[in-house]
Amino acid sequence: MFAAGWVTPDDTGKCKLTIMNKLLAPNFAPELVSQLRNYGKLMRIDRPIGIWLLLWPTLWALWLAGEGTPDQGLFVVFMLGVVVMRSAGCVLNDYVDRKIDPYVERTRTRPIASGAVTPMEALVLFAALSLIAVGLATMLNHTAQMLAIVAAVLTVAYPFVKRFVSIPQLILGAAFGWAVPMAFAAETGETPELAWLVFGTAMIWAVIYDTFYAMVDREDDLKVGVKSTAILFGEVDIFVIAGLQLLMLVALLLIGYRAGLSIWYYLSALLAGLMMAYHLWLARDRQPAGCFAAFLHNHYIGLVIFIGIVLHYTFNPVTT
Repeated sequence: MFAAGWVTPDDTGKCKLTIMNKLLAPNFAPELVSQLRNYGKLMRIDRPIGIWLLLWPTLWALWLAGEGTPDQGLFVVFMLGVVVMRSAGCVLNDYVDRKIDPYVERTRTRPIASGAVTPMEALVLFAALSLIAVGLATMLNHTAQMLAIVAAVLTVAYPFVKRFVSIPQLILGAAFGWAVPMAFAAETGETPELAWLVFGTAMIWAVIYDTFYAMVDREDDLKVGVKSTAILFGEVDIFVIAGLQLLMLVALLLIGYRAGLSIWYYLSALLAGLMMAYHLWLARDRQPAGCFAAFLHNHYIGLVIFIGIVLHYTFNPVTT
């Protein structure tokens, strides 16, 4: 019954486990598999929060520019672009910070800082991702391609400005929000006032969530000389974030007005406002765990705004 006595009933569980391990274990070129995992960590594939934060404004723009029915091909290009550009930005950031990360508690285990990936390997990976991004950009119209050049400049600039500019989060916000005018240009051939309003909203949002993020590393950043809004705002950080959140809510309402959106969108903006208050509560004591939780939870704001836009066009379809 059990292979002529070779496998006893008590051994069947162990046998199945052994077979599964053999099937799943990376027995083929284990060193290569391990290094590929290190490259994935360098690109932050295991930590997709950055992808979400970049994704949501892009989706806002695609749905608004396409009036609820964005071009399917453009949708695929921009989704791939989000992943590729975020990955490239992370690789370059860690390369530039390779002499700083070992002295920061949260970053000392990153692949370059720990020695798992060499600086040259990181540069090659960044070049490969950049070539993929260029290939994606060739699928866009001329206007969007010109804007893509600006996006590349912003992506490269951000890791360096942290040493010289007191508000590097503005550069990050521009980099994360630049997909918005690109999406409008790709979808409609132009960048109307609504596109720049959405872009500005995305910039404000990036300053908010990245300030929460910077509050986690504030003490370490002061030691190594990295600048951030958390350091700039100092003891009034929570107050300033609250002001930026109010400004973002006003901008969201203006988007709804300019785009002629319905109650579904405004309900999503209301929910986003409640989430913002919750984030302030999480970071009230300025403890790293609470600030990091507020940062992570921010992506739900992008999600609910997108849901509001989708619901508007679902129940108020544009007819031509």
